[in-house]
Amino acid sequence: MTLEQIRNNPRLQLVLGLLSGIVFGFLLQKGGVTDYDVIIGQLLLTDFTVVKVMLSAVLVGMIGIYALKGAGVVSLHCRGGSVGATVIGGLVFGAGFALLGYCPGTAAGAIGTGAVDALVGGIGIVIGAALFARAYPYLDRMVLNRGAFPAETIPGLLAVRPGIVVVLVAIMITGILWGLAVFGL
Repeated sequence: MTLEQIRNNPRLQLVLGLLSGIVFGFLLQKGGVTDYDVIIGQLLLTDFTVVKVMLSAVLVGMIGIYALKGAGVVSLHCRGGSVGATVIGGLVFGAGFALLGYCPGTAAGAIGTGAVDALVGGIGIVIGAALFARAYPYLDRMVLNRGAFPAETIPGLLAVRPGIVVVLVAIMITGILWGLAVFGL
């Protein structure tokens, strides 16, 4: 099957999305970040497991996307943003994360392990998403489009080759992970 056939097959896209989600949830669980105490420890800055897992994922994902883009398998389609959407999204996500102790991904992974608190919170996430969808037309007009910024990548903004940014960010992430290990965090 060619990449073009995969791209043009909606049913296969759904199956691949489901399989990717299952693998993602499994890896979150194996990484220990579906554990409520680990997440709360991160929010209290006493357990840096979440930072380690997420920085490792960013590093692998960044290098993988760069390699796939270089091979012509994928292309980046950046979307513009706005200060309004970023602030509102950050506040809602942060409040939900702090109250529930899970983000949507870790909640789904925790539900898979049988965590009843994550299930209750997951229901809240679905209700919150429905309320947001209902309020979206109003929010879009009033808040979400305030302070628009362009659809641009970091290399595009800095006018440098993507490989330079990949190497510099990889060094930075590796340094942070090394520092966390050295200080026992």
